[in-house]
Amino acid sequence: MAAKKTKKNRLTLIIVLVVFVTVTYFFNWYFNRPSFVHYPAFGINMPTNYAIHGIDVSKYQKTIGWRLVKEMQVDNISLGFAFIKATEGLSSVDKQFSRNWAMAEKNKLVRGAYHFFIPGKSGKIQAENFIKTVRLKKGDLPPVLDVEQTYGVPKEALQKQVADWIAVVENKYGVQPIIYTNVSFYETLLAGKFDAYPLWVAHYLQKERPRINRKWQFWQHSETGRVNGIDAFVDFNVFNGNSIDFENLLMQ
Repeated sequence: MAAKKTKKNRLTLIIVLVVFVTVTYFFNWYFNRPSFVHYPAFGINMPTNYAIHGIDVSKYQKTIGWRLVKEMQVDNISLGFAFIKATEGLSSVDKQFSRNWAMAEKNKLVRGAYHFFIPGKSGKIQAENFIKTVRLKKGDLPPVLDVEQTYGVPKEALQKQVADWIAVVENKYGVQPIIYTNVSFYETLLAGKFDAYPLWVAHYLQKERPRINRKWQFWQHSETGRVNGIDAFVDFNVFNGNSIDFENLLMQ
Protein backbone atom coordinates (compact mmCIF):
# COMPACT_ATOMS: atom_id res chain seq x y z
CA MET A 1 0.00 0.00 0.00
CA ALA A 2 2.82 2.41 0.90
CA ALA A 3 4.56 1.70 -2.40
CA LYS A 4 1.40 2.50 -4.36
CA LYS A 5 0.98 5.73 -2.42
CA THR A 6 4.59 6.74 -3.13
CA LYS A 7 4.17 6.02 -6.83
CA LYS A 8 0.95 8.04 -6.91
CA ASN A 9 2.63 10.97 -5.17
CA ARG A 10 5.52 10.86 -7.62
CA LEU A 11 3.13 10.87 -10.58
CA THR A 12 1.22 13.81 -9.09
CA LEU A 13 4.46 15.73 -8.61
CA ILE A 14 5.50 15.10 -12.21
CA ILE A 15 2.14 16.31 -13.49
CA VAL A 16 2.35 19.45 -11.35
CA LEU A 17 5.87 20.18 -12.61
CA VAL A 18 4.85 19.69 -16.25
CA VAL A 19 1.87 22.01 -15.80
CA PHE A 20 4.04 24.59 -14.03
CA VAL A 21 6.69 24.58 -16.76
CA THR A 22 4.04 24.81 -19.49
CA VAL A 23 2.22 27.69 -17.81
CA THR A 24 5.49 29.53 -17.11
CA TYR A 25 6.57 29.17 -20.73
CA PHE A 26 3.20 30.44 -21.97
CA PHE A 27 3.21 33.49 -19.70
CA ASN A 28 6.80 34.34 -20.62
CA TRP A 29 5.92 34.08 -24.30
CA TYR A 30 2.69 36.03 -23.92
CA PHE A 31 4.03 38.95 -21.90
CA ASN A 32 7.38 39.22 -23.68
CA ARG A 33 6.08 39.00 -27.23
CA PRO A 34 6.13 42.34 -29.04
CA SER A 35 2.87 43.95 -30.00
CA PHE A 36 2.53 45.38 -33.48
CA VAL A 37 0.79 48.50 -34.72
CA HIS A 38 -0.15 49.00 -38.37
CA TYR A 39 1.13 52.19 -39.98
CA PRO A 40 -0.48 52.73 -43.40
CA ALA A 41 2.15 55.31 -44.36
CA PHE A 42 4.90 52.72 -43.89
CA GLY A 43 2.71 49.97 -45.32
CA ILE A 44 3.55 47.48 -42.58
CA ASN A 45 2.96 46.48 -38.99
CA MET A 46 5.67 47.90 -36.74
CA PRO A 47 6.81 46.30 -33.47
CA THR A 48 6.20 48.53 -30.47
CA ASN A 49 8.56 49.32 -27.59
CA TYR A 50 11.51 50.10 -29.86
CA ALA A 51 12.69 53.69 -30.06
CA ILE A 52 15.21 53.50 -32.89
CA HIS A 53 14.10 52.49 -36.38
CA GLY A 54 15.97 52.18 -39.65
CA ILE A 55 16.11 50.70 -43.13
CA ASP A 56 18.57 48.84 -45.33
CA VAL A 57 18.98 49.58 -49.02
CA SER A 58 20.88 48.60 -52.14
CA LYS A 59 20.72 49.15 -55.90
CA TYR A 60 17.27 47.52 -55.88
CA GLN A 61 15.81 50.69 -54.34
CA LYS A 62 17.26 52.60 -57.32
CA THR A 63 17.76 56.37 -56.90
CA ILE A 64 16.69 57.32 -53.37
CA GLY A 65 15.41 60.71 -52.29
CA TRP A 66 17.31 60.84 -49.02
CA ARG A 67 15.90 64.16 -47.87
CA LEU A 68 12.39 62.70 -47.99
CA VAL A 69 13.58 59.60 -46.14
CA LYS A 70 15.03 61.73 -43.36
CA GLU A 71 12.00 64.01 -43.11
CA MET A 72 9.40 61.24 -42.96
CA GLN A 73 7.77 60.90 -39.56
CA VAL A 74 4.59 59.07 -38.60
CA ASP A 75 3.39 59.67 -35.04
CA ASN A 76 6.60 59.31 -33.04
CA ILE A 77 8.41 57.11 -35.56
CA SER A 78 11.14 58.44 -37.82
CA LEU A 79 14.11 56.72 -39.41
CA GLY A 80 17.37 57.08 -37.54
CA PHE A 81 19.75 54.83 -39.46
CA ALA A 82 20.32 53.14 -42.80
CA PHE A 83 22.42 50.11 -43.66
CA ILE A 84 23.69 50.49 -47.24
CA LYS A 85 25.01 47.72 -49.44
CA ALA A 86 28.59 48.43 -50.44
CA THR A 87 30.15 45.32 -51.92
CA GLU A 88 29.59 41.69 -52.87
CA GLY A 89 32.03 38.85 -53.34
CA LEU A 90 35.55 39.42 -54.59
CA SER A 91 35.16 42.59 -56.63
CA SER A 92 31.55 43.74 -57.05
CA VAL A 93 30.53 47.20 -55.81
CA ASP A 94 26.86 48.17 -55.53
CA LYS A 95 26.22 50.74 -58.24
CA GLN A 96 24.21 52.97 -55.89
CA PHE A 97 26.66 52.79 -52.99
CA SER A 98 28.66 55.97 -53.55
CA ARG A 99 25.56 58.11 -53.91
CA ASN A 100 23.67 56.44 -51.07
CA TRP A 101 26.68 56.71 -48.76
CA ALA A 102 27.20 60.41 -49.41
CA MET A 103 23.52 61.38 -49.34
CA ALA A 104 22.78 59.51 -46.12
CA GLU A 105 25.55 61.49 -44.43
CA LYS A 106 24.41 64.77 -46.00
CA ASN A 107 20.91 64.24 -44.64
CA LYS A 108 22.20 63.32 -41.18
CA LEU A 109 21.12 59.70 -41.13
CA VAL A 110 23.41 57.36 -39.22
CA ARG A 111 24.81 55.09 -41.90
CA GLY A 112 26.30 51.63 -42.02
CA ALA A 113 27.86 49.70 -44.91
CA TYR A 114 27.49 45.99 -45.54
CA HIS A 115 29.22 43.35 -47.63
CA PHE A 116 27.25 40.49 -49.19
CA PHE A 117 29.39 37.41 -48.59
CA ILE A 118 29.87 34.73 -51.25
CA PRO A 119 30.90 31.40 -49.64
CA GLY A 120 33.56 29.47 -51.50
CA LYS A 121 35.48 32.65 -52.30
CA SER A 122 38.43 33.98 -50.30
CA GLY A 123 37.26 35.74 -47.15
CA LYS A 124 40.39 37.88 -47.17
CA ILE A 125 39.95 39.10 -50.74
CA GLN A 126 36.27 39.80 -50.09
CA ALA A 127 37.33 41.84 -47.07
CA GLU A 128 39.79 43.80 -49.20
CA ASN A 129 37.00 44.57 -51.65
CA PHE A 130 34.99 46.07 -48.79
CA ILE A 131 37.92 47.98 -47.32
CA LYS A 132 38.93 49.67 -50.57
CA THR A 133 35.30 50.74 -51.11
CA VAL A 134 34.18 51.91 -47.66
CA ARG A 135 35.67 54.74 -45.64
CA LEU A 136 34.10 54.76 -42.19
CA LYS A 137 33.97 57.89 -40.05
CA LYS A 138 33.20 58.66 -36.45
CA GLY A 139 29.47 58.27 -35.93
CA ASP A 140 29.03 55.56 -38.56
CA LEU A 141 27.80 52.08 -37.70
CA PRO A 142 30.39 49.29 -37.63
CA PRO A 143 30.98 47.33 -40.85
CA VAL A 144 28.50 44.55 -41.56
CA LEU A 145 28.97 41.07 -43.01
CA ASP A 146 25.81 39.73 -44.66
CA VAL A 147 26.11 35.94 -44.70
CA GLU A 148 22.95 33.98 -45.42
CA GLN A 149 23.77 31.27 -47.97
CA THR A 150 26.28 28.40 -48.16
CA TYR A 151 26.39 27.62 -51.89
CA GLY A 152 27.24 24.07 -50.82
CA VAL A 153 30.31 25.05 -48.79
CA PRO A 154 30.78 22.80 -45.71
CA LYS A 155 30.30 24.31 -42.27
CA GLU A 156 33.96 24.30 -41.24
CA ALA A 157 35.11 25.89 -44.49
CA LEU A 158 32.37 28.51 -44.29
CA GLN A 159 33.36 29.41 -40.74
CA LYS A 160 37.00 29.77 -41.80
CA GLN A 161 36.10 32.09 -44.68
CA VAL A 162 33.83 34.19 -42.46
CA ALA A 163 36.52 34.37 -39.78
CA ASP A 164 39.06 35.50 -42.40
CA TRP A 165 36.77 38.33 -43.54
CA ILE A 166 36.10 39.43 -39.97
CA ALA A 167 39.79 39.37 -39.00
CA VAL A 168 40.86 41.60 -41.90
CA VAL A 169 37.99 44.05 -41.45
CA GLU A 170 38.32 44.22 -37.67
CA ASN A 171 42.04 44.90 -37.98
CA LYS A 172 41.41 47.69 -40.50
CA TYR A 173 38.65 49.57 -38.68
CA GLY A 174 39.49 48.65 -35.08
CA VAL A 175 35.93 47.58 -34.28
CA GLN A 176 34.00 44.32 -34.23
CA PRO A 177 31.93 43.86 -37.41
CA ILE A 178 28.21 43.16 -37.17
CA ILE A 179 27.00 39.84 -38.56
CA TYR A 180 23.72 39.82 -40.51
CA THR A 181 21.88 36.54 -41.02
CA ASN A 182 18.70 34.67 -40.14
CA VAL A 183 18.02 32.62 -37.02
CA SER A 184 18.31 29.19 -38.64
CA PHE A 185 21.54 30.01 -40.48
CA TYR A 186 23.15 31.43 -37.36
CA GLU A 187 22.19 28.58 -35.05
CA THR A 188 23.14 25.89 -37.57
CA LEU A 189 26.36 27.28 -38.97
CA LEU A 190 27.72 30.18 -36.91
CA ALA A 191 26.69 29.70 -33.27
CA GLY A 192 29.55 29.08 -30.87
CA LYS A 193 32.14 30.60 -33.20
CA PHE A 194 30.91 34.17 -33.56
CA ASP A 195 28.82 34.76 -30.44
CA ALA A 196 31.03 37.66 -29.35
CA TYR A 197 30.09 39.72 -32.41
CA PRO A 198 27.08 42.04 -32.68
CA LEU A 199 24.16 40.40 -34.46
CA TRP A 200 21.64 41.79 -36.92
CA VAL A 201 19.00 39.13 -37.37
CA ALA A 202 16.44 38.75 -40.15
CA HIS A 203 13.13 37.50 -38.78
CA TYR A 204 10.02 38.74 -40.54
CA LEU A 205 7.86 35.74 -41.46
CA GLN A 206 6.33 35.60 -37.98
CA LYS A 207 5.12 38.44 -35.78
CA GLU A 208 7.41 37.78 -32.87
CA ARG A 209 10.86 38.63 -31.62
CA PRO A 210 13.69 36.56 -33.08
CA ARG A 211 13.80 33.22 -31.31
CA ILE A 212 17.53 32.94 -30.90
CA ASN A 213 19.55 31.94 -27.87
CA ARG A 214 21.83 34.97 -27.73
CA LYS A 215 21.68 38.75 -27.57
CA TRP A 216 21.00 40.60 -30.81
CA GLN A 217 21.41 44.28 -31.67
CA PHE A 218 19.26 44.74 -34.79
CA TRP A 219 16.10 43.01 -35.97
CA GLN A 220 15.03 43.13 -39.61
CA HIS A 221 11.29 42.70 -39.12
CA SER A 222 9.87 43.44 -42.58
CA GLU A 223 10.92 43.37 -46.22
CA THR A 224 7.85 45.15 -47.60
CA GLY A 225 7.99 48.60 -46.02
CA ARG A 226 7.31 51.88 -47.76
CA VAL A 227 9.24 55.10 -47.26
CA ASN A 228 8.91 58.54 -48.82
CA GLY A 229 11.65 59.00 -51.39
CA ILE A 230 11.93 55.29 -52.24
CA ASP A 231 9.92 53.86 -55.14
CA ALA A 232 10.26 50.23 -54.08
CA PHE A 233 9.73 48.00 -51.10
CA VAL A 234 12.36 48.46 -48.40
CA ASP A 235 13.51 46.41 -45.41
CA PHE A 236 12.67 47.80 -41.96
CA ASN A 237 14.73 47.28 -38.82
CA VAL A 238 14.74 48.17 -35.14
CA PHE A 239 17.64 48.58 -32.72
CA ASN A 240 17.49 46.54 -29.54
CA GLY A 241 18.43 49.16 -26.98
CA ASN A 242 18.18 52.81 -26.01
CA SER A 243 19.88 55.88 -27.46
CA ILE A 244 22.93 55.48 -25.20
CA ASP A 245 23.37 51.86 -26.31
CA PHE A 246 23.09 53.01 -29.91
CA GLU A 247 25.68 55.77 -29.49
CA ASN A 248 28.07 53.34 -27.83
CA LEU A 249 27.85 51.02 -30.82
CA LEU A 250 28.90 53.69 -33.33
CA MET A 251 32.42 54.25 -34.60
CA GLN A 252 34.34 56.40 -32.13
